[in-house]
Amino acid sequence: MAFNLIPKEEKFFELFEAQAAHNVAAAKVFRELAMKWTRDMAPFDRLRDIEHEADMTCHEIYDKLNRTFVTPFDREDIRELAGELDTVVDLIESVGRRMYLYQIDHATDDLVRLTDILWQCTETVRKAVAEMKTPEKSRRVLDYCIEVNRLENAGDQALGVAIGKLFQGKPDPLEVMKWKEIYDTIEQAIDKCEDVAHTLETILVKQA
Repeated sequence: MAFNLIPKEEKFFELFEAQAAHNVAAAKVFRELAMKWTRDMAPFDRLRDIEHEADMTCHEIYDKLNRTFVTPFDREDIRELAGELDTVVDLIESVGRRMYLYQIDHATDDLVRLTDILWQCTETVRKAVAEMKTPEKSRRVLDYCIEVNRLENAGDQALGVAIGKLFQGKPDPLEVMKWKEIYDTIEQAIDKCEDVAHTLETILVKQA
């Protein structure tokens, strides 16, 4: 009987897909919250639960990386991709928590617009990650990455419009500070999705 003494990677792609799904779930909850604002704790608790689940998945990837000799691509890229995907959820949960703590009592059209772009970004990243396990679909992965870049540019434009509106008329400085931080953090989450896309592109180039 032959024994394989080299540990085989088995679940990295599945775990990355799980991470990407956590991102989509968090972005969807936050988007729905923006569309129908409430201070009921249920959606905020849900964001916290998703963030906790995402942390567990990220830790599982790191643990598997430490115990696996053969990996599907470079170890540093695995660690970077896992960290970036986890940061997206962290940022979404963080901005939701801040909005609750800041006692925000309404949503804005700009908030809805930014959360919609964020949700589209996470969904596109999820599609890209799902195709990474199939080398023949690298062109499709790159197309998804290009779409994430386009959405990030749309996010930049939406952020500019949102920030500009904060300074119209005679705004309350405290409200300006609150909303600017909220908008900026959403844009950071969108930017982090673009970082994921860049990491995926780097992995594909190395494997070419």
